[in-house]
Amino acid sequence: MKRPYLPAWMLVAVAAFVLPGIGHARDRDRFQLVEATIADIQHAFRSGTLTPEELVRMYLARIAAYDQAGPQLNSFMHVSEHALYAARALNVDDLDDDGRRKPLFGVPVILKDNIDTADMPTTAGSIALGGSIPAKDAFITQKLRRAGAIILGKATLTEFANFLSSTGMPTGYSSQLRLQLFERGDDLTRAGYGFNPFDPRTDPRQPFNDGRPALATGGSSSGPGIAVSANLATVGVGTETSGSILSPATQNLLVGIKPTVGLVSRTGIVPITADQDTAGPMARTVTDAAKLLGVLAGFDPQDPATAACLTPGKCFSDYTRFLKRNALRGARIAVPHFGYWTDSLHRVVLSVEQQQVMNDAIAVLRAEGAIVEDFHEIPTQQELFAFGGCGGLPIPANCSTVLLFGFKRDLNAYLAKLPAGAPVRTLADVIAFNNNFTINGLQVGLKYGQGLAIAADSLDTRAGSSDTARYVSDRAKDLDIAKGFRCGALPGQSRRQCPGACGLSEHRRSSRVRGESGGGPAALPSPDAFPGRLRRQACALRRDLLRARVQRTEIDRLRLRLRAGNATPPAAREHSAAADRQPQGLAAAREPAALFRPYRAPPRSLPSRARARVRSCT
Repeated sequence: MKRPYLPAWMLVAVAAFVLPGIGHARDRDRFQLVEATIADIQHAFRSGTLTPEELVRMYLARIAAYDQAGPQLNSFMHVSEHALYAARALNVDDLDDDGRRKPLFGVPVILKDNIDTADMPTTAGSIALGGSIPAKDAFITQKLRRAGAIILGKATLTEFANFLSSTGMPTGYSSQLRLQLFERGDDLTRAGYGFNPFDPRTDPRQPFNDGRPALATGGSSSGPGIAVSANLATVGVGTETSGSILSPATQNLLVGIKPTVGLVSRTGIVPITADQDTAGPMARTVTDAAKLLGVLAGFDPQDPATAACLTPGKCFSDYTRFLKRNALRGARIAVPHFGYWTDSLHRVVLSVEQQQVMNDAIAVLRAEGAIVEDFHEIPTQQELFAFGGCGGLPIPANCSTVLLFGFKRDLNAYLAKLPAGAPVRTLADVIAFNNNFTINGLQVGLKYGQGLAIAADSLDTRAGSSDTARYVSDRAKDLDIAKGFRCGALPGQSRRQCPGACGLSEHRRSSRVRGESGGGPAALPSPDAFPGRLRRQACALRRDLLRARVQRTEIDRLRLRLRAGNATPPAAREHSAAADRQPQGLAAAREPAALFRPYRAPPRSLPSRARARVRSCT
């Protein structure tokens, strides 16, 4: 199926939005859905302007107009059949003034499709799991429902969090989405991708014209990023091993937070590795991300990593208390060049435009009072290059097997707990399914191969095996290098000076995933946002600021650039202004299609540093 040009689908989308198909035009006149925050929505509930059911119907109309038709963003793998029922079941008496009883009352949330839901399939983007319906919700899904959230649906993602192909899978692609789109009439040879709402075209360039998007979605939590950015859901929950929240948040102009492993339960989430997997919030504002994090965080008896949450001061139900407008004042931020601006031979690899974006961001940080060390190199960067994550077979001696080992160990454990009749039970079953499932002679699950899965399955994860011994050794080396990355990042620090403050917990390691982040921008070290469980990159960066690994293109949806007086494209200016709305007043209605107006300076990812070698020190 050929994707239409922008003017055609824009007209379709506008028509679908303005026609009285949902019968709530009067409510839309008083409540503007586009860019609505949690506070806006709950204010409308309290004032009687809106009900949860009406809100869900409005989102369903946008999903029909923009996700399933028009630009066909493909952010939803599955739209919940139960969302309207859940909305009707909410009792307005539970919406207390301070929001403590049900802090997400009536808020539509989209979950990445590797987070278990008992009422919808959980596929991880794999055709091998296309019919998999878990026996119960993930622990965080249960927490969301108890907090009053409405699970609007499951989001598309890069297949198995982009830990399947060793040859490079585009972010936002999955074989399950490919199959579903084919069943709806799309071309099987080109289907399977999500699209960035700021430029939802296919890439016309050779050799990239296989149906992939012209502007990367980021990944692997691509679907939540697309949906929240396009106002198809209020907030989203993604998961990250290395960049899978931060990358799509950046690419779709959102806030993304990757919590420390142990702050948020991992129970009921399709894994890469328990060593560093975690779920986290994706939102259009920092405040909404903080509210969502407060619901996600907490102790889970089934996840030993969360035991620290039993200690007072380690986990919180309200992270908005840490929001400070001037928290960047005095913060020390290092900007490494080697491995980010330059390659292993110290040659500049950023374009002039990319360097300008980075320099503008640095200028804004300084204008906000931060002390920016530009540049200050990471002492262990060369070690990072020399000891990357292992890829496909054969597995060389000088690489880390941590992710390969963890993928087989933890995916097998997850699959073994699926209900009777589940399509697959082991990683080996997934590999065999992909090899054998064909349509018209085409192996649907193998467009980009499954080299990482095959390499992972070759390892012996039993106790006492040589592969287990190597995994333990590799993980120890990862942690040692990561301590240098974290603690030696600022002047006067070495990896031995702050082992207590900056050392990684037993559940963490420096991150490296082949392609999981999709080559997203390198992170500037951020101030440590939260006490206890959310440790960040450098000892000196201790501030009560909700900036824990928050990644935004041109800093906080271009907001700070506007305040600093830097010019931005009109579409970006409008988008940022809408995001600056205060809860006290609802925004005036604006053209629904404005969200998809062509953006002449779209966010551009920094080049990936040979994906096996990328570390984000998560």
